[in-house]
Amino acid sequence: MPDTSPLPAHRERFPYKMKELSELTGLPRQAIHFYIQQGLLPPGHKTGRNMAFYGPEHVERVRLIKRLQHERFLPLKAIKAMLDGRDEHFSEAQQSFLVAVRAELGSTLARNTESERTLLDPAPLLEAHGLTEEDLRTMIEIGVVGASKAEDGPLRIALEDAWVLENFGRMRAAGFTEELGFSVADMAPYAELVDAVLARDVELIGRRLSERPPTEAARMLERAMPLIHEFLTRYHARRVNDFLSSI
Repeated sequence: MPDTSPLPAHRERFPYKMKELSELTGLPRQAIHFYIQQGLLPPGHKTGRNMAFYGPEHVERVRLIKRLQHERFLPLKAIKAMLDGRDEHFSEAQQSFLVAVRAELGSTLARNTESERTLLDPAPLLEAHGLTEEDLRTMIEIGVVGASKAEDGPLRIALEDAWVLENFGRMRAAGFTEELGFSVADMAPYAELVDAVLARDVELIGRRLSERPPTEAARMLERAMPLIHEFLTRYHARRVNDFLSSI
């Protein structure tokens, strides 16, 4: 007769062995172990020196990481920072609210994540804008350009990030060359500032609008974001002028 005794309490919350987690997520166990080592995935519930069990939250987290990698083309470093901030600042209810808001947003702010995103061969862009493969590697490393590479395939970048290569190429053409000490790595502080602004935006929305209907919050956000972008651009220009006037 089959064993009908109740499962231990930990098996109810953590029902999956590593093999089952791998099958459910389509991720090799080596990759799962790597995610755990890097802090992207919480460790499993240990029941012995070499035995651990995993729960639905592990399945959801792995699927989210894969989605961010393959749809947003984010490097693991950026994904970890994003997940750490989300877990630290928002309750489950607030996270659910933000997901609902995303579903209500128009196409200008939120994509249809089910649709395929266009990838480009970066080589013509690098040549057109006077950039090198090392420039591109740095852009990908600091997270300003999303990229994807199949195991045996060529590197591709996201179409929507092509402007970054053009922008930096124009900076270099304006005289900000490597010979003078300027490099793609100089973009990193600006990217970090934008990430900090975004974190503040999300915190304000998650905490102050979470009692409002998601549809209303989405409409407010669609109207506010262009105004925030305008403020950042014009205020930066003003501060530059203030500095020059003070010299």
